Amino acid sequence: MIHFIGFRGEEYHNAVKVFGVPDFFHLVHDHRAYGDIDKDNDIVVFGPKADPEYICPYSDQDHMRN
Repeated sequence: MIHFIGFRGEEYHNAVKVFGVPDFFHLVHDHRAYGDIDKDNDIVVFGPKADPEYICPYSDQDHMRN
């Protein structure tokens, strides 16, 4: 599975060209995302709006956003 975290706009389209369409899209790098990520088998691609070293202390349901 491929996960994109923190992508917005044109960089998303560029990442799709390199990695393909993601199976999961996470707007923020939060603890909830790790319920979807299999650390041993999945690929996680961080966009410019996410810091791999920082996990947001607040969780959000991405699919509930307008």
